[in-house]
Amino acid sequence: MSYESSLARRLVPYVAGEQPKEQKLIKLNTNENPYQAPESVLKAVEAEVPNLRLYPDMESTALREAISEAVHVAPEQVFCGNGSDEVLAFSFAAFFSGKKTYTPSIGYSFYPVYANLFGAVLTAVPMLDGFRVDVDGLMRDGPIVLANPNAPTSLGLGLEEIRRLCEHAKSLGEILLVDEAYAAFARENAQELLKEYDNLLIVRTFSKSHALAGMRVGYAIGDEGLIQSLRKVRDSFNSYPVDRLAQAAAAAAVRDEAWLEESVKRICTSRDRAIRRLREAGIEVLDSQTNFLFVRAGREDAAPVQKKLRDQGVLVRHFAAPGLSPYLRVTIGTEEDTETVTNLLLEMIRA
Repeated sequence: MSYESSLARRLVPYVAGEQPKEQKLIKLNTNENPYQAPESVLKAVEAEVPNLRLYPDMESTALREAISEAVHVAPEQVFCGNGSDEVLAFSFAAFFSGKKTYTPSIGYSFYPVYANLFGAVLTAVPMLDGFRVDVDGLMRDGPIVLANPNAPTSLGLGLEEIRRLCEHAKSLGEILLVDEAYAAFARENAQELLKEYDNLLIVRTFSKSHALAGMRVGYAIGDEGLIQSLRKVRDSFNSYPVDRLAQAAAAAAVRDEAWLEESVKRICTSRDRAIRRLREAGIEVLDSQTNFLFVRAGREDAAPVQKKLRDQGVLVRHFAAPGLSPYLRVTIGTEEDTETVTNLLLEMIRA
């Protein structure tokens, strides 16, 4: 006998990348930062340990203030959550529930899950050739959500294209949600548009550029009215989503700008070198504005190459969805790990 509600029965959960138990594998399948968080973060976490008996600040005040200084908005324009996934979930509940909502047909695969959970009517707009987002196709009769740069394609829209989407959504009295998980690795981001549009919500994470995937911290920046809506959803679900250690770690990470700059530079240098080597060998790799590559590793299906890589101790991500199956998503690791996977790809794809 099933005791599930009708809601639970209709849910199709998100499938995350493999989290291996083996320690010897080179893990390039979930887009984590390959470098250790800075010493400033470790010291901040250690200093907070004696306070674990106390509930955390439900408003993440110190963290919000640190973020506001870094991105040049007021603290009241910042919302923090348990990873950007939770912030996205709250956003679907706050702004998309019961509405026709438009998103590119290839994007973050959690969006349909959230739509199903919170009763949004999510319409996937087909991509243009070369996995390009159809900006005009997104401009219909409802709010818009998209990842920019996109996952898993690694491509990014320019600022003027985001402006067009924001202007269109504004004319409808709806929001544009831009999921900027990979903004640190991109040429542009939408941050400056916050001065012009009160219907723009930007969601970011500390998992990629700041090396804090294990801490689960994400945030949104936008008009104070949008932030108040997110707070309303949060306080109807869990008033303490960001724990004391995570708040301390993230605040220290935001302030360590030198470490962030160096980490992003190392990752982008390794990324661009790998792209150049693969393309010189005639292997298709999409332009990347992220910390990963989207590589064509098979004529019809790249799963055999993914398996061969795993047999060699390297984890990468394969998506079986239509149009994506010939490709592998490969996280940029350390210089050594990126060199290893590039050499293996050259060997396996050309074989």
